[in-house]
Amino acid sequence: MTTTTSAHPVLRVAPAAPAAAAAYFGASLAFHADVSDVAAALALPEGPGFVLLDSRSTASWDQGHVPGALHLPTAQIPEQAEQLLDRSVPVVTYCWGPACNGATRAALALAELGFQVKEMLGGFEYWVREGFAYETWEGPARQAPDPLTAPVDAEDCGC
Repeated sequence: MTTTTSAHPVLRVAPAAPAAAAAYFGASLAFHADVSDVAAALALPEGPGFVLLDSRSTASWDQGHVPGALHLPTAQIPEQAEQLLDRSVPVVTYCWGPACNGATRAALALAELGFQVKEMLGGFEYWVREGFAYETWEGPARQAPDPLTAPVDAEDCGC
């Protein structure tokens, strides 16, 4: 990392060298998946190729969760993961949203038990904000996409 003497708010610290940036961003993608990619994978006819794990409390799960997700609160992972999950199938964890690190704690607990794991960025909050269907204790639900998080008139954002 190279610092500059500039007072520029963004370039005060120079950008990383391209090779270092490629290593960093490549590693980030190995640890994270976004809501849209998870939704697309869940819709594949052959299945997603991973287990989606909701690491929140039962009350939170009842309030709303991603259809098809497995409910396993973080505190129960050490005792129950071995019985509920197959080590040969990757796990994608989620919690409430970007301001919650519950999915990170769940991913850590699973990794320490030897599971391959990623974290779904944005959590349940962004699942709902992007307009994907979810389930509650009362049944299925869906909200209109938030135009600040998802395209209104397109299937995907083109990212």
